[in-house]
Amino acid sequence: MIELKEAHTKDAAVIALLARVTFTETFGHYFRDAADLDHYLIQTFGVSKLRSSLSKPNNVFWLAYVDELPVGYAKLKLHSHSPFLNSDAVCQLQKIYVLRDFLSQKVGLALQEILLKKAQEEGFQKIWLSVLKANERAIRFYAKNGFDTFGDHDFSIGQEDFEFQVMAKDLS
Repeated sequence: MIELKEAHTKDAAVIALLARVTFTETFGHYFRDAADLDHYLIQTFGVSKLRSSLSKPNNVFWLAYVDELPVGYAKLKLHSHSPFLNSDAVCQLQKIYVLRDFLSQKVGLALQEILLKKAQEEGFQKIWLSVLKANERAIRFYAKNGFDTFGDHDFSIGQEDFEFQVMAKDLS
């Protein structure tokens, strides 16, 4: 059984560990230089950085548990403008990450549902996300759940260049 809990600053270390492991499981094989990956993990998923992010009023995090084990997390960024959408009532699905061993248990879907519910309760008209073009599994997941492609952008980490697509969903 999946249990979802809204996360708070006290959960920063758990999210940091999940973030490092799930990011490496998902994207680690794209890095030719392990030092680039290590630097990104330290810079992006440090406990103090996540504690700071958790304390910001526009960020809402959830943790997913299976049999009392933390197995995934999600982040919703409220009031997050996108250059691809012409609306002020927009939020961003910034992260849904689940440990590889728990993907088949629909933890990601449960996290997405609670995130979309919160976005609707807050009165947002649209939600957007950015997904790696090579991550076909995630693209299929979001498309199946009503997200459409709106544009593309690039992002670099160390010597690696990544191509992303922007997807969005109408919440009204």
